[in-house]
Amino acid sequence: MDKRKVLIVDDQNGIRVLLMEVFSSEGYMTYQASNGKTALEIVRDHAPDIVLLDMKIPGMDGLEILKQIKQMKPYMNVIMMTAYGELDMIKEATDLGAIMHFTKPFDIDEMRVAVNMTLERHDQHSSGSQMSMPS
Repeated sequence: MDKRKVLIVDDQNGIRVLLMEVFSSEGYMTYQASNGKTALEIVRDHAPDIVLLDMKIPGMDGLEILKQIKQMKPYMNVIMMTAYGELDMIKEATDLGAIMHFTKPFDIDEMRVAVNMTLERHDQHSSGSQMSMPS
């Protein structure tokens, strides 16, 4: 079974490092990006299973990144991270296809559980339709 891939997109290095440690220890392959350009390259080249995307990123903001991810990969799981009550942006992100959002500072265990549950659901949907060959 291939490792599940998690992409963490945040301009704050501390958050990226923390989330990468958490998801690496869960057995995921982790990628990180501090800006939209890098994030979109990783989505294109590595097709992560889930993207944790900060709403406020200098340059291309989270909503713009989300739009472009969804254009490339319509079924990509994206969880938004927001710093403060950006309710209008959260609604827009949901309309664009984000599956949920976390407000910073978020509970790291809640985030971990949300990612695990999302990917397990994804596995159940896809496992019925394709036979996996033993490696």
